[in-house]
Amino acid sequence: MELRPITDWLPLTMKEVEKRGWEEIDVVLISGDSYVDHPSFGTAVIGRIMEDEGFKVAIVAQPNWQDDLRDFKKFGRPKYFFGVTAGCMDSMVNHYTANRRLRSTDAYTAGGESGFRPDYATVTYSKILKELFPDVPVLIGGIEASLRRVTHYDYWSDALKPSILEESGADMLVYGMGDQPLRDMLQLLKKGVPFESLKTIKQTAFLMPKEEPLPKNKNWETVELSSHETCLEDKIKFAANFKVVEVESNKWQANRITQDIGDQRLVINPPYKTMEEGEIDQSFDLPYTRLPHPKYKRRGNVPAFEMIRFSVNTHRGCFGGCSFCTISAHQGKFIASRSKESIMKEVDQVASDENFKGYISDIGGPSANMYKMKGIDESICAKCSSPSCIHPVVCSNLDTDHSDMTALYREIDNHPKVKKAFVGSGIRYDLLVDDFNKNNKNGNHEEYIEQVVTRHVSGRLKVAPEHTSDATLRVMRKPSFKYFHKFKEKYDKIQEKHGLKQQLIPYFISSHPGCEEQDMANLAAETKDMGFQLEQVQDFTPTPMTVATVIYYTGVHPYTLKPVYTAKTRDQKQSQHRFFFWYKKENHQWIKNQLMKAQRPELIDILLGKNADKPNFKGRKKKPSASNNGKPMPKWLEERRKKDKK
Repeated sequence: MELRPITDWLPLTMKEVEKRGWEEIDVVLISGDSYVDHPSFGTAVIGRIMEDEGFKVAIVAQPNWQDDLRDFKKFGRPKYFFGVTAGCMDSMVNHYTANRRLRSTDAYTAGGESGFRPDYATVTYSKILKELFPDVPVLIGGIEASLRRVTHYDYWSDALKPSILEESGADMLVYGMGDQPLRDMLQLLKKGVPFESLKTIKQTAFLMPKEEPLPKNKNWETVELSSHETCLEDKIKFAANFKVVEVESNKWQANRITQDIGDQRLVINPPYKTMEEGEIDQSFDLPYTRLPHPKYKRRGNVPAFEMIRFSVNTHRGCFGGCSFCTISAHQGKFIASRSKESIMKEVDQVASDENFKGYISDIGGPSANMYKMKGIDESICAKCSSPSCIHPVVCSNLDTDHSDMTALYREIDNHPKVKKAFVGSGIRYDLLVDDFNKNNKNGNHEEYIEQVVTRHVSGRLKVAPEHTSDATLRVMRKPSFKYFHKFKEKYDKIQEKHGLKQQLIPYFISSHPGCEEQDMANLAAETKDMGFQLEQVQDFTPTPMTVATVIYYTGVHPYTLKPVYTAKTRDQKQSQHRFFFWYKKENHQWIKNQLMKAQRPELIDILLGKNADKPNFKGRKKKPSASNNGKPMPKWLEERRKKDKK
């Protein structure tokens, strides 16, 4: 095996700095993750962009925050600033389950061990740096900083927190994917512009004294939010704030946002327009080693790296706008797609890895089948303020042609070193159902799904209907479950045509705002009727900067300000979750009791009938019958089937 020189990685130690012959470091990056030099890891991307702009960069990965703080001091004072990120995940999501239980592993740490980063890592790291180097600017970024840039509800402390800038003491925040603001910032710094003068760069946020005038920019209008103190006193004002932030975060021509926090004013500059093909290619084409730093060899693999090692990311962004998801808040709703040439270049790199066995684990993005999708008339998109392009209906201006993806998959399939390339990312199945998506031209949707099912499924295809209740799905910004039935019919026909037996794996969420216990009982009954035994289920976790989290905290929908029921206590959440596991004997008596209380005996028959202990597991479709164990079919199921036939 050919050993690569240590200078192929960005330096983690002073010895590595000396090997490069550097006498001074321009920027020191502090990260909560182990350093993996790969385009799927934010610290590597940011470090390589800085290097590309001519800056000398060193990384402090997972510094010890509990000793004499030597890790924070080892590179000394950088010339320009410290960059701080908690890593690829919010540190609290990384540490705790939906029930606030401490996780025993960390996928972004060598060896998979937990305990190598603090809670609220961005705040902890920034405070330490400001104490050690009070006159050196601290720039924070990454998903934790991005989603906590304004007053937000923090589930783990059950409290409303101010902007992370106020808590951390950092000088500036970059939100979203930082490629564009970072390059502009670095170019100005190279020209001699002081850090404190970088106040009109898009997609940044900072605090300033309330009495001072806002930095001038003749192209920006300013929208003022209710102050942090007002939000603490009035949940409705907090909910109304969220709507403004979400709308402005997803516009091409957005307004600047301000919010008062004590005697300071938070200023959030508008985002950049979505990256063009050449810009996103530039980020992915940087000279990554695509490997963890060699220092981790003895500690073991980084699990998150092993998961994506032989995968290829085709695009960023998601126009789904799901209420529980943070992707659009961080990456944006508009899709930034790489060129086919850039993607194939990465396929060549993956295939040249000495451990590559011919199988690409994933070709995809946040939603796999959104590559190359955009507005037909982009002048309409420029004025759009909707948080979703496909809810409540698919926008007539959205080009949902899947032809480019089908062609890309086929080209990857024809690569001489690729035996099989899988689509492991979730697919938006609703885009492939003509009854829901009317924008299907020349049959390209059918061609795509047949290509995926016959060539790119590794035994099971993951899709996420999330629920069966239309009322809950409306809160989620997801389509009616009847479209999942339609998709399954299409999927089963393709399987039958090609003699395949690949499972369709649906994902569901319990305890989501808008979902009541009876909705979960109906979900269990309907999915059982379809032949599913649900194994992978998720309990809703409130994370900052989502519609669902605002509902969880305030009890109202931020767009209507009308009440929405939410399961909040441990008992309420566990009750909803238990319905997923109707097939476990220990849950039978509890389910009977709950459904008798709810006066739903027909669901008891469906879930716990004589065949309950021998369910039709493997995702196979049961033959429709007009009865259930000799009893009349429940009305809700009969009506559902009638709708599906229509």
